[in-house]
Amino acid sequence: MRPTEVTDAEVVQAGEALIAANRNVTGFALRKALGGGSAPRLRQVWDDHLNSQSLSKVEPVAELPNEVASELRELTDGLVQRLQNMAVGLNDKAVKASEKRVSELVKSVGAQRAQAERELADASTAVDELESQLGAAAQEKAQLLAKLDASNTTIQQQAVELAQLTERLAAAERATNTAQERLVAAETGARVAAEQVAKEAEKTVKAREDAARAAGQVDSLERQVKELMTKVGVVPAAR
Repeated sequence: MRPTEVTDAEVVQAGEALIAANRNVTGFALRKALGGGSAPRLRQVWDDHLNSQSLSKVEPVAELPNEVASELRELTDGLVQRLQNMAVGLNDKAVKASEKRVSELVKSVGAQRAQAERELADASTAVDELESQLGAAAQEKAQLLAKLDASNTTIQQQAVELAQLTERLAAAERATNTAQERLVAAETGARVAAEQVAKEAEKTVKAREDAARAAGQVDSLERQVKELMTKVGVVPAAR
C-alpha cells in the first residue's frame, strides 16, 4: 500500500492557515501549502475535518408536545395523501403521454419504414437499371475495342500497302526517268542519224546530178564523134 505523504493533522493545520489568510481551501491549495501529497486525498481529509466539526457542534433538540406532534402527523398524512394523489395523476398523465408518444413514434417509424422500403425498392430498380446499362456499356465497349483492333489491323495493312505502293511508285519514277533519258538519247541519236541521212541524201543527189551531167557530156561527145565520123566517111561501129 502507498505510504501516506502527510498526516491528517498537518492537512488540518494547513487548511486552518489558509482560512486565516482568507484563501479558499482546495486540494491544490493544500498541496501547495504542504509541498506535496495527493490533491483529492488532501481535500477529502479537510472535508472530513469540517464534517466532524459540524457534528460536534450540534446541540440536542427539544421534543415536540403531543398536541403539536399529533397535528403535525395529521398534516403530514394529508400532505402525503395529496402528494400520492398528485403522483398518481402525474403518473397517469405521464403514462398516457408516453403511450401517445409511443403510438405516434410507431406510426412515424412505420411510415418511415414504408418510405424507406419504397426508396429501397426504387434504389434496387435503379441499381438493376444501372447494372443493365453497365452491361450494355461493357458490351458496347467490347465491340468498340474489337472494331478498334480491326481498324488498327486495317490501318497496319494499309500502311504496308502504302509503303509497297510508295516503293513501286519510286521504282516507276526511276524507270520513267531512265526511259525518258533513253528517249532523249534515242531522239538525239535519231536526230544525228537523220542529219547524217540528209547529208548522205544531199551527196547522193549531187552525185546523181554529177552523173547526169557526165552522162550528158558523154552523149554530147558521142554525138560529136558520130557527126565527125560521118563527115569523114567512117561508119561508126554498132554499140
